[in-house]
Amino acid sequence: MSEYRIEVRITPRDGLLDPEGKAVEHALHSLSFDGVGNVRVGRLIRLRIRAADRDDAQRKVDEMCRKLLANPVTENYAIALEEA
Repeated sequence: MSEYRIEVRITPRDGLLDPEGKAVEHALHSLSFDGVGNVRVGRLIRLRIRAADRDDAQRKVDEMCRKLLANPVTENYAIALEEA
């Protein structure tokens, strides 16, 4: 068994409303940061996992995302892993 460091980046799907992103965009404009647009706010989840190999770790984390970490209807996710 190997241990892997995982980062899961979760973002709203393109085309769906992102109220938090709009609020941040508006606040940036209020602070005179002109030229900022299309702000999207997501989440970053870091974890460690023990798995038989890299493919096994990828499969496990993908399942975690589909079942709990992300809402596959409204969010996209990207998994980055490296051996610890």
